[in-house]
Amino acid sequence: MRGLVLILALVLAPLAGAHDVRPAYLEITEQPRGDVVIVWKTTPAFTRITPRFSTGWTDATPSITRGGEALVKTWRIAPPHAPLAGASVDIRGLETGITDVLLRVVFRDGGDFTRVLRPTAAGVTLPSVAQGAPVREYLRLGSTHIWSGIDHLMYVLGLVLLVRTPGLLLKTITGFTLAHSLSLAAASLGYIHVPAPPVEAVIALSIVYVAIELMRARAGKPGLAARAPWLVSMSIGLLHGLGFAGALSEVGLPPDAIPQALLLFNVGIELGQIAFVALVLAAGHALVRWLPQLTRSLRWLPPYAIGSFASFWVIERIHTFL
Repeated sequence: MRGLVLILALVLAPLAGAHDVRPAYLEITEQPRGDVVIVWKTTPAFTRITPRFSTGWTDATPSITRGGEALVKTWRIAPPHAPLAGASVDIRGLETGITDVLLRVVFRDGGDFTRVLRPTAAGVTLPSVAQGAPVREYLRLGSTHIWSGIDHLMYVLGLVLLVRTPGLLLKTITGFTLAHSLSLAAASLGYIHVPAPPVEAVIALSIVYVAIELMRARAGKPGLAARAPWLVSMSIGLLHGLGFAGALSEVGLPPDAIPQALLLFNVGIELGQIAFVALVLAAGHALVRWLPQLTRSLRWLPPYAIGSFASFWVIERIHTFL
């Protein structure tokens, strides 16, 4: 049974890979003299997606630079040109992708307009005036990121399965939240810098560790993660925060709105995480109540599946920087 689970997980691992979910970033700035500057930032993994304007502004050849891991394309549209208000923009290729695009428009008077474009809504018509703080957009961006990051969800799943009491679970999740919020802020604000590929590999390794601890606990030999899960969750949470920061630092944060965007993005992550924990607890309660025998028979499935997927990611991610 265990061997079958391991083989199945390894076969399916490439299909459920922890994909690159860093958002692309499109900024449109209306200069005081009337120029329109368009900046498009994305990672090499998503060079196939590109912005297209009804005005044809991005049909011209852009200037191309690199900012860390981001590929940056810039267009400068000199007047006279079509008005910014009423122009429509859509992201070609986004409908077949798995990432989001953070769109920010800065008007000549200093007002701004922000939207998150996603595969199901890849276009928008630009308004004539600013439309308030983009609270909902950054919240949705954070929530979408946590739900798209299967590696982070598997880590949280391992914690939920490892902890037995509601009070200890609350303490454990809170510790994880505080730790990754701290490292997310520090990395996004530039206080610390760690290369993304090694961080992602260590994050995968942390999931392997939780899976091993879960197997030990179910075998009646609880380790440190079972005895003091809050301590482990805080330590590993620092790593996951660096991973969250990697999702934004290169392409996803507007330079002059980092504190607000960072706070809202982090709150969105927490809301998504709480929803996931609630879903896991509800599903677990239903299985124990209605299918107790099946639940006992499959008690080894989660740790073996989590550990197998994570082991595949460790190898995959180490390969990217060796």
